[in-house]
Amino acid sequence: MLAAMQALYEGREEDAYRLLPPDDELTAPEAATFGRVERLRQLLDEDSGRVNEPSSDGFSPLHLAIFGGHESTARLLIERGADLEAVSTSPIAQVRPLGTAANFRALELGRILLEAGADPDGRNPQGHTAMDTAKANDDEAFAALLREFGAS
Repeated sequence: MLAAMQALYEGREEDAYRLLPPDDELTAPEAATFGRVERLRQLLDEDSGRVNEPSSDGFSPLHLAIFGGHESTARLLIERGADLEAVSTSPIAQVRPLGTAANFRALELGRILLEAGADPDGRNPQGHTAMDTAKANDDEAFAALLREFGAS
C-alpha cells in the first residue's frame, strides 16, 4: 500500500500529502483519494474501466474520493459512470459510497451521491444502511439529508 494512503488511514493527513508521490505515479483510487482530478481524468480517458477499479484494500475510487473529502474527484467519477451502489470488499468495512459519506459525516458528498441517484436505503451485506450509520454517529444533519431523499 502507498505510504501516503497508510498515513491518511491513520489520520495523519499532513504526512499523507507530504508522502504523496508525483501525480503520474498515482492509480485511479489514489488520485481520487487525494483530489488529483487531472490525474484521475487522464487515467479515465486512457481506460474508462478504471472508474470502478478497486484499491488494493477493496475500496472503489468513489469510496476513496469521499474518504478523502474531495468533491472534485467524486463528481468526475460520477460523471464517468462510477457505480453509486458499489460495496467495498475491504475487511475493514463492506459499505456503499453513501455509507462512507455517512461514516465520515460528509454531508455535501452525501448530497452529491443522492442527487446522482444513490439509493438512500441501500444496505451493505450486513443489512446496515447509511441511516443506521448516521444514527450511530448521532448525525441528525446526515439523517435529515437521507430523509429528504426518501430514506425510511
